Amino acid sequence: MPPQLSVIVPVGPGDLAWRGLLPALAALPADAQLRVVACRDDDVPQAAIDAAPGLPADRARLQAPRGRARQLNTGVRATQGRLLWFLHADTRFDDPARAVAAVLASATAHPDALGYLDLRFADDGPAATAINAAGAWIRSRWLRMPFGDQGLFLARATFERLGGFDESLPAAEDHALVWAARRAGVPLRAAGASITTSARRYAEHGWARTTWRHLRLTAAQAWRFSRGPEHRA
Repeated sequence: MPPQLSVIVPVGPGDLAWRGLLPALAALPADAQLRVVACRDDDVPQAAIDAAPGLPADRARLQAPRGRARQLNTGVRATQGRLLWFLHADTRFDDPARAVAAVLASATAHPDALGYLDLRFADDGPAATAINAAGAWIRSRWLRMPFGDQGLFLARATFERLGGFDESLPAAEDHALVWAARRAGVPLRAAGASITTSARRYAEHGWARTTWRHLRLTAAQAWRFSRGPEHRA
């Protein structure tokens, strides 16, 4: 039997956030698979993955051409799990065991759905990001637009039916996958647990400026992706 769960973590150039994620992934089932996919040879040493305590035995560092969609698809091709879980390198969990249990329970109860976790922001940014977290809750549950920083997960068969991540996109591959799922009639389900992401961009570029930029990008992407790939040019 293939493993139930495969976890894929893409790592951008120079990003060291994955080192802080590894301890939480010790909560994964022993028979899970873990693939950390870098785009530069020296960003993720295999020795660091091998030495991390508590991780599933089936773990590996991979390399793929730069681009999150390419890296994610490379990770998928290097796994066999029936359930795929995509995590950003700066993902953190208040309770990793609870999050893992919620993902597995949700995937079992709703095997045809695209699942996600509720978003929180770390304390490395302004306090106003609590407003963004509330906005993400509304965006996900009311507008049915969860994003990749919410730990998207779905069955491999569904992922393959949707065509995987669109490697022609320089960004927003997660948003495109969500809209592909919606067009295909795939339900979206909250797993009932939370996930935390970094708020450093809000600190670096300003809360109001970053929030406004994200709102504009989300609206533009929703318009493009809701119409299908033939209208993306």
